[in-house]
Amino acid sequence: MVLSDRTIRELVSAGKIVIDPLNEADIQPASVDLHLDAKFLVFRNSRYPYIDVRQKQDLTELVVIEGDNPFILHPGEFVLASTLERVALPNDIVARLEGKSSLGRLGLLIHSTAGYVDPGWDGHLTMELSNVANLPITLYFGMKIGQLSFLRLSTPADNPYGSQKLSSKYQGQAEPTASRFYKDFER
Repeated sequence: MVLSDRTIRELVSAGKIVIDPLNEADIQPASVDLHLDAKFLVFRNSRYPYIDVRQKQDLTELVVIEGDNPFILHPGEFVLASTLERVALPNDIVARLEGKSSLGRLGLLIHSTAGYVDPGWDGHLTMELSNVANLPITLYFGMKIGQLSFLRLSTPADNPYGSQKLSSKYQGQAEPTASRFYKDFER
């Protein structure tokens, strides 16, 4: 069941769901609006001839926008960015990250496959931004970028994200984080 605004407020007040910072105006009927941070990981195509998922490769460069300057996402471009907010979930709640429909109507996609937030998660969410429009799109620090909805599990997870048993690769991330898929081959 998707949590309502009332339940979201109750769980935030009780400290069970953490969204920091949180403005009350960002709580929607069944979601919470999230904002864009100032850091982006931009792919540098000249570093490697291809991506080898088994190898640790330095594929990206950190770009930080300052003040009111926009980050310009060009058509067909793919970058990683993160939410301004830190999100922490209890062991019995999952979340879904979705784009804002107004931005989607401009051609901005905020995730390819990483819209799911596991129970036990704690950190800033990395988004996979793509511009599928024919014109560049400006992105600004602090703008609304997505919305997070919450669902209750039937029982608390036995091994929530971050558990030692899971070898969670992204717990506690504070900025956009490149893929660590290569670690799956180290086990």
